[in-house]
Amino acid sequence: MAKVLVVTSGKGGVGKTTSTAALGAALAQNGANVVVVDFDVGLRNLDLVMGAERRVVYDLINVVQGDAKLAQALIRDKRIDTLSLLPASQTRDKDALTPEGVARVIDQLREKFDWVICDSPAGIEKGAMLAMHHADTAVVVTNPEVSSVRDSDRIIGMLDSKTAKAEKGERIEKHLLLTRYDPGRAARGEMLNVEDVLEILSIPLLGIIPESEEVLRASNVGSPVTLASPTGAAARAYFDAARRLAGENIEVVVPMERKGFMSRLFGRRVA
Repeated sequence: MAKVLVVTSGKGGVGKTTSTAALGAALAQNGANVVVVDFDVGLRNLDLVMGAERRVVYDLINVVQGDAKLAQALIRDKRIDTLSLLPASQTRDKDALTPEGVARVIDQLREKFDWVICDSPAGIEKGAMLAMHHADTAVVVTNPEVSSVRDSDRIIGMLDSKTAKAEKGERIEKHLLLTRYDPGRAARGEMLNVEDVLEILSIPLLGIIPESEEVLRASNVGSPVTLASPTGAAARAYFDAARRLAGENIEVVVPMERKGFMSRLFGRRVA
């Protein structure tokens, strides 16, 4: 049975699109048949991160409105046969998305794929509501900052009240993905630590993605970080998160601050 997953947040710029690409690629690399769907109509960045911007002919709006068939709009990744992209429109307005059209497309995708991963716009406007409406599972992407965590708390409330599952009296499965985590800054009190975020949001922790230039470099070359830098710390964290989504029981390890040789030596002398 296909699972529909929405990657969402209340605040922009927290890493939803890079996380959608990385999780989608990691699941596909582990053998699942995956499609990533860009719901950010008018901006359309997922195709850039996936390295498919020059291959877009038809998009989500075309399929929703019946101007193109789903097969015409889907773009298969050249690096992983089991990974596909359904891009957003860059020239249309979010009002072009209709609940009936989105429901029809999601039903079609459920029949073709193991995972349907919806990259949601930030906030609580129409595109975000439609992206989360049909989800079985949600990944709430949050930076360890007060404003990001506060906005994510509001999104969790929306997931519990505005989705199709909520309308049936069911609860959507929710996971927290903490991105851009810097253990040194957390230790100095310059950002929230993991325990603080978990206490506020009270949803299970899917993974901790460390602050890493590898993620930015991967996005700039049009590749999910799990493909561009598969042995790096960020990619390993995404791989583990994908395995947890697939049901594996893997402990989440909180990154610790690395101290240099002189710092360790000085610390021993003080002790």
